Amino acid sequence: MDPSLLSAKFAAALDYDAYVRTGTEEQARRWGQAYDAASLTACQTELVQTFARRMHVLVVSGIWCGDCVQQVPLLQRVAQANPGQVILRIVDRDQHKNLAAQLRINGGDRVPVVLFLSEDFEHCGTYGERTLSRYRAIARRQLGASCDTGIVAPPADEMAATLQDWLDEVERVQLMLRLSPRLRQRHGD
Repeated sequence: MDPSLLSAKFAAALDYDAYVRTGTEEQARRWGQAYDAASLTACQTELVQTFARRMHVLVVSGIWCGDCVQQVPLLQRVAQANPGQVILRIVDRDQHKNLAAQLRINGGDRVPVVLFLSEDFEHCGTYGERTLSRYRAIARRQLGASCDTGIVAPPADEMAATLQDWLDEVERVQLMLRLSPRLRQRHGD
């Protein structure tokens, strides 16, 4: 993926609060409910606060999407734990079709899809649209072709497991950035 395209998309993206405000009152309520139910543990917060490399996290989302409602607030909580190093921005999939077309999953335009980018917008990883814990929970409920609406927050244990999945991926990319010979040379470490 072209860093200049990713940089431009990141510049056009919204921060979490501005993105939530693009929805209806009911959509904002759902996003707020999930955000209020999410929290990092003290150990998770401490881990994120050790991150030394700036990382741009670009989420391709849909304000209407139940999976986005239940997962993007978790990423916001991670970003809030170290806002100087984990910078989260969100774009609407339908308004950024040229980016979404490059991120199709299993032949479909899925959301959320998260792009992990270095400080200079080099692509480091793509993750989406559900974490393993989220897929396991859905499989247990045997939802078939339907999906959660985000009307109610998921059970606390499911949310905690999904948050840990996202945190593991953020940490993986942070370690990639910390160990990158290119970035180590740039930063003299």
